[in-house]
Amino acid sequence: MSRVCQVTGKKPMFGNNVSHANNKSRRRFNVNLQKKKFWYPDENRYVTLRVSMHGLRIINKKGISSIVKELRSKGNKI
Repeated sequence: MSRVCQVTGKKPMFGNNVSHANNKSRRRFNVNLQKKKFWYPDENRYVTLRVSMHGLRIINKKGISSIVKELRSKGNKI
């Protein structure tokens, strides 16, 4: 499974490790993803999402019901 937030769509970024001698090697900045269960009262069940911390703040602000509706309108299976 790829490291992508289901709410925000955030993906890993790529950059360089730079040593003291200014040698560069490629590295990856991963997203802080967490697997989280949310109670979804419309269907009386839990919904498991893979969200970043920024996505978690969006869910706290908008509510899980509106987020699930947005995801389903995009065609994601939840």
